[in-house]
This record gives sequence, structure tokens and C-alpha cells, in this order.
Amino acid sequence: MKLLAINGSPRKKWNTATILESVLAGAKEAMPGLEGELIHLYEHDYKGRVSCFECKRIGGKSYGKCAVKDGISEVLEKSLHADCLVFGTPIYFSDVTGMMRCYWERLFFPVLVYDKNYSSLAPQKVRTGFVYTMNAPEGMLEDIHYPERLKVMEDIAARMLGHAPLMEYVCDTWQFKEYAKYKSDAFSPEAKAKVREAQFPIDREKARAMGRALALGQAH
Repeated sequence: MKLLAINGSPRKKWNTATILESVLAGAKEAMPGLEGELIHLYEHDYKGRVSCFECKRIGGKSYGKCAVKDGISEVLEKSLHADCLVFGTPIYFSDVTGMMRCYWERLFFPVLVYDKNYSSLAPQKVRTGFVYTMNAPEGMLEDIHYPERLKVMEDIAARMLGHAPLMEYVCDTWQFKEYAKYKSDAFSPEAKAKVREAQFPIDREKARAMGRALALGQAH
């Protein structure tokens, strides 16, 4: 079994990557023989879809797959043939990072069929999880419509890959090691530190639980 954790953050050792590492750890606990891999999107040179529509050309050599060959091509192939995919991204300006969005465009659009049912050409069903890290406190999520906004891509993933995803929101995150070095008086470093100490271990355990559920096929 193969689980890919896709890191859409530019940082390889901070909130999002740490949570994804916990997902991988939980999956390996549940299934010791599982092969896990953490992929950092910012290490790859690519862009979003270019509207060539070669993936929709009837009889074309790229029908059902992205025709553009660049730094994300191998990751796209591995993603569609993984047993489990976990997407992790910080929230920037109320949405996922640009690198995650471009990856999703390249991953999902080629397998989306323009038939009456908008069916899928994905080679297999893939269990999925979504992890979002953000500065916003948990109590604000509904007011700022994050679940509603983010559900759009979650629904697309479910349709294209055949499984409703698991989700985790990691809120009120610790953004800097030393707040005093940055213009950030909108926040209380002391309050942020308390949340980091009390809540982040809980968030990591939730991520491990997600990994276990995905490995054992408990995602629905």
C-alpha cells in the first residue's frame, strides 16, 4: 500500500509538514508494511493547466492525462496510482496556496470527463484526506466561510477519486519562532505560544488518527 502526503506549503519543517508527517506515522502504525512518501510541491517547477484540452481530445495520445511535461508530471502519475492521498496546505488569503491549486488543476482536470455525468477517468479509487493549517482561530471558521469555500475541491476529489475525504483543520497556528522580530502586534505571542503548547499535540494526534483510518480503509 502507498500513501502520498502532498505538502503545499513552502516550508518543509513547519506546521503543515509536521502534521503530514504525523499522518504518515499513523498510517505506518496501522499498517507496518505501508510505503509512505512526503512530497514538497515547492521543490517542483510547474504551473497550472494551460487549457490545451489535449486531455479531452478523442483518440488523442494524452486523452485522460495531462499532456504538459514538466516538474510535476511524475508526481501526478504517482498521485493517481497511490492508494491514499493526503493534501496539506496552509491557508493564504482565505484559500489554499497557489502551488496546491495548480497541482489540483493538473491532477483532476485531465480525468474529468465532459459527459453528462461528469464522470472520472481516474485509473483507480483513492482514499483522500485534506489538512488545512491556518492563523484563524477555530471559532471563526464558519463566520469566514472557510468550510464552505474549501468544500468545493473536497467534492471534486470525492467525485474524481471515488471516496469522500477525511478532513482536519489546524487553527490558530504558531507562525514565527520569535514574534518580536516581525511586525505582528495584531497577535499576542503569549497566547499563540499557549495554543501551540496545548493544541498542536492534539492536532498531531488527530493527524495520526487520520493516517490510521486511511491505511485501514476507514475513510468513506
